[in-house]
Amino acid sequence: MICNLCPRQCGALRDETHGEGFCGMPSVPVLARAALHRWEEPPVSGKNGSGAVFFSGCPLGCVFCQNDQISRQGFGQPVTEARLGEIFRELVAQGAHNINLVSPTHCAHVLRRVLASEKPPVPVVWNTGGYERVETLRGLEGLVDVYLPDLKYLDSRVAARYSSASDYPEVAKAAILEMYRQTGPVVLEDGLIKRGVIIRHLVLPGQLAGARAVMDWVAETFPPGGVLFSLMSQYVPCGRAADYPEIDRPLRRAEARKAREYMADLGLEGFTQEDSAASAGYIPSFDLSGVGDGVVSS
Repeated sequence: MICNLCPRQCGALRDETHGEGFCGMPSVPVLARAALHRWEEPPVSGKNGSGAVFFSGCPLGCVFCQNDQISRQGFGQPVTEARLGEIFRELVAQGAHNINLVSPTHCAHVLRRVLASEKPPVPVVWNTGGYERVETLRGLEGLVDVYLPDLKYLDSRVAARYSSASDYPEVAKAAILEMYRQTGPVVLEDGLIKRGVIIRHLVLPGQLAGARAVMDWVAETFPPGGVLFSLMSQYVPCGRAADYPEIDRPLRRAEARKAREYMADLGLEGFTQEDSAASAGYIPSFDLSGVGDGVVSS
């Protein structure tokens, strides 16, 4: 395939064994883990856990990525479309409240086919860094129930420095508006999300002003109760953060506290993390759990 799924529109060749694009992934999905995950927002994880399927590769280049092993280093196992459908069914059988597709953007072409063939009986969650083409998202309408995007930055210079994507602010805002158009306001049943958008923002060291700008945009753009906002203070230096001295440190408690206070002052509905969440212990173990048989031979 010649790929233009993400905003980079590489036009890169991707076949079953290799990929020449920014994400470096072949045309088949490569998975690093598929298991119940209990560390998402409460309406996503619920009591049983979210059925998280971690895709290797990413259209972003975040220097601080906690999933660097799979996002940039490419660890994972290729699987067939048939096996991917089986994985969804296995997670539902284990009690997953939803099927949580983590970093799925570059596999949108496969996921459209798999979900159109057999949509799971639980909500499908599109868990993304927010760097999405509106045209790609439109192809998912009716197949995705919940969008869980990041809104990382509204400053193009910061986005270029930390994610190699100077166009991130405008791209992500347009993508989130499309997500909201598809789902409408958040729908919760028995404390679990069934439909809607949850916007995440990870507070970075020294970027409190950026966090406030993100929260301002969300508050100004969506009606009360339209979306939920998740303010994350779990930052720990990962990936290549050591090459960027200004973010090569944990988040200060005062930074996290001020961000939480600003969210409360705006009246944004959603979630905040306690300081204890800033631990590498919350990073999933990428050990091919749940990937199983049905792999693509190389």
